[in-house]
Amino acid sequence: MRVTVADDSALFRAGLIRLLEEAGITVAAEASDGVELLNLIAADKPDVVIVDIRMPPTLTDEGLTAAREIHRRWPDVGVLVLSTYVDTAFATELITRTQRSVGYLLKDRVQDTDELVDALGRLHKGGSVVDPEVVARLIGRRRTQSPIEQLSEREREILGLMAQGRSNQAISARLYLSERTVESHVGTIFAKLGLEPTADDHRRVMAVLLYLGRP
Repeated sequence: MRVTVADDSALFRAGLIRLLEEAGITVAAEASDGVELLNLIAADKPDVVIVDIRMPPTLTDEGLTAAREIHRRWPDVGVLVLSTYVDTAFATELITRTQRSVGYLLKDRVQDTDELVDALGRLHKGGSVVDPEVVARLIGRRRTQSPIEQLSEREREILGLMAQGRSNQAISARLYLSERTVESHVGTIFAKLGLEPTADDHRRVMAVLLYLGRP
């Protein structure tokens, strides 16, 4: 199986490519944005594409746009869209518009090599793959008694370290993540907890207070 990887983070790409190659999967090419990805596929079509849902220049839905275009131009190419957190709007759009050879997984899930390889194999055969957490959110089974329950396991882990007073740099070292990845997780935590930027921007403190269960 030949796979092309697209993600704006060179560090994440390198880690993912290493994981794929160790699993015996050939990485045909790598891209940092949607335009480059489409050009690479046109030049050398892979079996499956792995693409981040948010890529330059706007970091909004470039990955979703690329997935649509890939299915339009190369319907036999499988597409696995990765996302840092559950975005039900994007998930619904992706799943309803492109019902075969398409997958949506959270980035934390790719750390499980067997699960990733299985997902790619299913996409290569024309099947579909949806992250269990995405499914739970889409069908309304995920309970929201507390805003903290909306966070992924990784986000709760990072928030727990924030509650210990650790900086993003310290969290990065502790979890073996890039500082940029930690910053992205922290931003997602703020968004999920409904903490908007303010003049004094005490969102970190407010997030920790929510985590500790204080009013």
